[in-house]
Amino acid sequence: MMKKIVLFWVTLLFTGYLFAQTPNNEEKKAFIDDLLSKMTIKEKVGQLRLVSVGGNLTLDKVLDQIEAGEIGGIFNTVVEPDLTYMQDRALKAPNKIPLFLGFDIIHGHRTVFPINLGIAATWDRDAIAKAAEVSADEATSDGLNITWAPMVDITRDPRWGRVSEGFGEDPYLTSEAGRIFVERMQKQVLSDKKSLVTTVKHFALYGAVEAGREYNTTDMSERKMFQEYLVPYKKAIDAGSRAVMVSLVSINGIPATGNHWLLTEVLRNQWHFDGVVISDHGAIRELINHGVASDAKDAVKVAIKAGIDISMNDEYFLKFLPELVNEGVLTEDQINDACRHVLELKYDMGLFNDPHRNLDPKLDIETMFADNRLHREEARDVARRSIVLLKNKDHLLPLAKNKKIAVIGPLADSKRDILGSWSGAGRANLAVTPLEGIKKAVKNPNLVSYAFGANLSDDPQLFKFLNLYEITTKYDERPADKMIAEAVKVAKKSDVVVAFIGEAEGMAHESSSRTDLSLQASQKRLIKALKATGKPLVLALMNGRPLTLPEEYQQADAMLETWFLGTEGGNAIADVLFGDYNPSGKLPMSFPMNVGQIPVYYSYLNTGRPHGTENMGKYTTSYFDSPNEPLFPFGFGLSYTDFTIDFSLSSNEMTPDGQIVVTANVENTGDKAGTETVQLYLQDVTASVSRPVKELVGFENINLKPHEKGEVKFVIKPEMLKFWNDKMQYVSEPGKFNVYVGSDSTTKDKQTFTLLDK
Repeated sequence: MMKKIVLFWVTLLFTGYLFAQTPNNEEKKAFIDDLLSKMTIKEKVGQLRLVSVGGNLTLDKVLDQIEAGEIGGIFNTVVEPDLTYMQDRALKAPNKIPLFLGFDIIHGHRTVFPINLGIAATWDRDAIAKAAEVSADEATSDGLNITWAPMVDITRDPRWGRVSEGFGEDPYLTSEAGRIFVERMQKQVLSDKKSLVTTVKHFALYGAVEAGREYNTTDMSERKMFQEYLVPYKKAIDAGSRAVMVSLVSINGIPATGNHWLLTEVLRNQWHFDGVVISDHGAIRELINHGVASDAKDAVKVAIKAGIDISMNDEYFLKFLPELVNEGVLTEDQINDACRHVLELKYDMGLFNDPHRNLDPKLDIETMFADNRLHREEARDVARRSIVLLKNKDHLLPLAKNKKIAVIGPLADSKRDILGSWSGAGRANLAVTPLEGIKKAVKNPNLVSYAFGANLSDDPQLFKFLNLYEITTKYDERPADKMIAEAVKVAKKSDVVVAFIGEAEGMAHESSSRTDLSLQASQKRLIKALKATGKPLVLALMNGRPLTLPEEYQQADAMLETWFLGTEGGNAIADVLFGDYNPSGKLPMSFPMNVGQIPVYYSYLNTGRPHGTENMGKYTTSYFDSPNEPLFPFGFGLSYTDFTIDFSLSSNEMTPDGQIVVTANVENTGDKAGTETVQLYLQDVTASVSRPVKELVGFENINLKPHEKGEVKFVIKPEMLKFWNDKMQYVSEPGKFNVYVGSDSTTKDKQTFTLLDK
């Protein structure tokens, strides 16, 4: 009884705390109404401007514009005392409106976690939450209060470089990751000092650019949009994300930045979003290139009318918005609406009460970037959960720590590459490379030998591209045959070879689209030479996208997908190589056999002549020169142990308001403890529109000791059965549903239930 009383008072006190922290809407409206009445049109426009120090816009110029009330937010400044100077100057402006202080915190801040594709590969909600929480904690400790994350674009074309920033091909997995990022970064109350406002991006369909070519167009049916590609944005907004960044692409012929249907009819009116809408960097100017604006002034008009609030890297708002209002082309009410969205967010963040929250002008740069500020333990844990075991012939892995190991490859000792793209304020000198991690893990570091082996590529143009702004990718001037000969010599003296191959981080980045997803010829020659030594060969991939690897898969005795794992990447790789951690990662994207299969993804629609059906001869939907199936399917990942899964349904019938419990029985049949991710898929067998052959609707992790049995339960709810029908209504339809439970998307174990009409 006493426990119940204590729980009651704790709950009551916590509820009271939340209520006290939640802004009173009437007070907020009165405050903002009063503030707007005092502001000039220039000051209102200033709140819609997001700028960065650089180029002609020096720090002194930025400070002067801030004090004049002409800037509402700053991005890309992450050091003191500059941040404090900026906020100080904002409080000298006529109406003393504090600034947003923002930065790209995609997969970590000072501590760099795996790229988001790697974070998604954990299929582990706790790991995703840990990455988000640490990122927000570090960013807010530096005085930042808003970030341009999470990126929840569905990505099914690995030719696109920004695949590395997303969570993969599936709406449900991406939605879960995005939801967790929003909840753990923003916290429950925006005025919490550890709250970092999230900006879900890129709204919308950026990941569906034609041919995977950066900034290309997107054309898609409304049904596919709402059924698949818009789902993660909606989930992130429902989770509370208070900002949205708009994509750089056109959608069905209308650029997103000027798309009234997308930004107003869908986002504001249908989804009831009440936060701020931010253009991407330079996107308003680009409306001219898209051909929907005649000049810069026209572009400003188009953007505001579509529903843009804030102009990122603003060039034109301050110049043209007051003019457009004076001319009657735009109304001051339209500017007020956009400005109100900004002011409401700043109010809810508590910035008017505490504009200097977490700012500390005494911090110097070296202190801000100090090693002791990093969260190495958390980064290592998430990184090792991200690693996917793709092959393990004759149980080569895990390796013994007393073996002679040859560590070879152009990525094996690269501190910059292991951080990956968009690695925020992370510093390469603080990262642990695979070579360093392996040497730390073995009993005698002298047993580990190293050779560079080969350049990432023979193509000088690629290195020119990668090193355009700064030297990030090493090029060894030695002849290729001499480097390979050195690697072979080292390999022959070893018991096992571990080769680190793949991409430089700049090859899996914004504006890094590829038409060929195979390894560069220089690396292929190296692998062939290493294989010819007869030594057991472990291939460790470092990459930011699915690659085409059929030849390498055959050559490898063991293969690991390690992505770009971040600050603690080398230690995490060593943990897995030597069995201190049993790999548990699963692929968040299908790996194609070849580029001709793209897009290849598991949740495709069936056809009238399905592949693999009997007695149909060659007249099925298939290639005559390639398998239909990917090399590695969505959800795939091996372990150092083995699992069996069988399952049952609580009923074979379900009422429209009922539910069915799925019970999965899991057994570890091997001799090592391990984690299995049990995956739940559904198929709507017959409907008014064609439905996917499978859709992921649930996943859970289970840890089991050798020969231990366990149980995972899922609940199938009516919402999981809904889709956009032939009349574009979001409904479920009576009929048969197949249930699949297994360790990846290829599972064929199924049971069936019927959704009743009443």
